[in-house]
Parts: sequence; structure tokens; C-alpha cells
Amino acid sequence: MKRILWTALATSMLVTPALAQDKAPSQRSYIQAGRLLADPATGRVDSNKTIVIEGGKIVEIRDGFVGEGQVIDLRDGFVLPGFIDSHVHITSQSGPDSRLDGVTKSTTAQAFDGIVYAKRTVRAGFTTVADLGSDPEAINALRDAIAQKKVVGPRILAAGIVAAHGGHGDVHGYRQEILDLFRPTTLCSGADDCARAVRQAVQQGADVIKTASTGGVMSDTAAGLGQQMSDAELLSIVETAHRLGRKVAAHAHGTDGVNAALRAGVDSVEHGTYLDAESIRLFKAKGSYLVPTLLAGDTVTRQAETAEWMPATVRAKARIVGPLMIDAVRRARAAGINMAFGTDSGVSAHGDNAREFALMVQAGLPPIDAIRAATVWAATHVGLDKEVGSITPGKAADIVAVKADPLADIRALETMAFVMKGGDVVRAVGE
Repeated sequence: MKRILWTALATSMLVTPALAQDKAPSQRSYIQAGRLLADPATGRVDSNKTIVIEGGKIVEIRDGFVGEGQVIDLRDGFVLPGFIDSHVHITSQSGPDSRLDGVTKSTTAQAFDGIVYAKRTVRAGFTTVADLGSDPEAINALRDAIAQKKVVGPRILAAGIVAAHGGHGDVHGYRQEILDLFRPTTLCSGADDCARAVRQAVQQGADVIKTASTGGVMSDTAAGLGQQMSDAELLSIVETAHRLGRKVAAHAHGTDGVNAALRAGVDSVEHGTYLDAESIRLFKAKGSYLVPTLLAGDTVTRQAETAEWMPATVRAKARIVGPLMIDAVRRARAAGINMAFGTDSGVSAHGDNAREFALMVQAGLPPIDAIRAATVWAATHVGLDKEVGSITPGKAADIVAVKADPLADIRALETMAFVMKGGDVVRAVGE
């Protein structure tokens, strides 16, 4: 009997503190918003609201300015949901040392670079990103470290790259033994081999599959921007990825590669520079998204005239592509196809992501649609619409604020006054 009583007492002593901790109320915080675009889908801007946050999530939105304890005063601000960039390369950044970095930086060094770029990105208001082309070990470690709150950055969806031997996504511009050493293991030739590569990418931890149906501007090869993967290879990639619960993003510039990727059923086309009337028909028929990356086009066009480090093969393509991308988006917008915000940051500087907004407006999108592309539309595109994209009770407390009205001047979004990600303040008022 004594043993039973002592056992019960010991058990209660172990369990009770844990139960008490579980039941302890978490601290609430209150954001007082002078102007609030809570749900960009509606386009309605409300005045004098308070957002109640607890446990990293939005609990409710109240009328007026209320709250006690932790109150964040944004009564003079314009408050929006945190932004989503559907196309970044967050562990690297183009520059004079890019080619050397490719063969000298360890995956650990790349991950540390990613910590710096991730902080710049989230402080610029981008609380969620899809990384479409980093070393798997580096990006997966960074993704997980951010999720575990070991470092500051946006939540990351990390892609596995499945591309053709010798195509965009392979390594170019080095001696053969260097190419053989550094080329990714998820390159493929033939439909069966591409299915293998998708499975391997998922095994390595990929949240999404990124493929390259055409040549690329930044590939150091004079292989052009036309289709590089066969229809059968693309179909195999899409079918295998979808069976494994992964979406597929297809880098595509040339018309033939854009249309081949769409026929195969990719979830998005990245860039889409030479899309035509058939491309638009396929976009609408398949429900695929265009991720324009206008900032990348603008960046490489400027660099082609000034950056001595840019290889001649890259420079020639850059001079052509940039101006064409604006026109492609103008036609896509007029046709009403699905669109999601993406910058290709890493080609441009990390932290400058919001410059894409003005380029989208230049291409014909109203400011509210440019904002939708980075919030509600992008959330649906990346499959996180239940978690992010609007300031709605139950969703993550991803909240940003600027001083001026971005519906009147979209460039107001280039200067953040406040950023919260998952209930944590990553850019305080006045910083």
C-alpha cells in the first residue's frame, strides 16, 4: 500500500507542473492599425482596428484601438498581411565572385550566407518564400533552423532541382573534372531517369520540385533559351512529383518550353518571357500560375551594360530578355491568367524584393492586384492559403506596415515600418 501511495505521489509531482504549464494562458499582443487591408481579396481598407494575436496566430480583429500589455502602435500606418515571394535563391547572390563561390563555398558557408539574406528578406516584409534553387543540404538546414526559431527569416519552401544533363540547372563554364564533381545528383536524361531524380529530390527533403524546360539567362553557355527537356521528361517529372504530393515549378523562357511545360501540367511557369496566345490558352486550361520575376529581368538588363564580371554568353541573353518580360506580363494580365509574385532574388539583391511591385504596376497590374499577387494569390499558389496570405483569425500572425498608402503609391511597400512573422516582431517600429 505504501509503495502504491508513494508511486501515485511521485507521479503527481511529475505531471502537475507540466499540466499547469500547458494550461497557462499565453501572452496576447495587440496591433492598433490606423488603416488595415486585412484581406486583399476584397480590396477593402478599414480604419481604426485592433488585431489581437496570441500563440503566433491572429485571434480576432476588433473595432477601435483597444488592448493592454503588449500594444504595438501603428495608428499612423497602413497595415497588410506579410508578403510571399514565390521565387528566390536565398543562399547566394550574383556578383563578381559568383563563379568562384560555386566551387569554393561549402554548403555550411552557403547556409551561413543564407542566414544573412533570410534576415534581410523578412525585414523587407516577406514572411514566406519559395527557394527554387539552392544546395539541398544548405537550404534544408536553413529552412529547419528558421522553423525552429534558431535564426530569423521567412518560412521557407525548399525546392529540389530536377533538370537536364547539360541544360539550365547543370553546372557550366568550368573544366570537365570540376563539372563532374559539382553537378547536382538530380539531373536526368530520359523519362525514367527524370522520375528517379524527382524521387531522389523528395528523399533529400524537397517541399516542391523545380525543373527547367528551357535554357536560362544566367547559365554560362550559349545554348539559347529554347526547350531543353523533352515532352516525355517533363510529363514524367510532373506525374512523379504529383504522386509524391509535390508541386512543380518550371523555369521557362522560350515559347516551345513554356507550352511544353504547361501541357505536362506544371503548377507554375517561372519567367514565361516568350509566352504566346497558345501559352495563355494553356495557362487558363490548366489553372497554372505565371511567376513573372520582373526584377530579375530588370536587374540583368542593367548589369549587362555595366557588370564586367558577367560572362559574354550571359550578357548576350540578358540584353534581350529583360525588356520582353514586361510585355509578357502585360499580355498575361490582360488575359486574366493566374499570377503569383516572385522576384528571383539572388539574381537581384536580397532585401530589395519589394521593387517587383512597381514593375508589376508598370506592366499593367493595378496596385491592389500586385498586392494580391504577393498575398492571397501567392498563398494559394504555394499551397499555404489556410495559413498565410490574409489577416484572418486562425492564420499565422504575419503582419507588415508601411507609412504611406500603397494603393496610391505602390513604392511605399519598398520601405517597411514594421514586420511581424508568426507573432514575433522582426522589425520594430522605428528601426
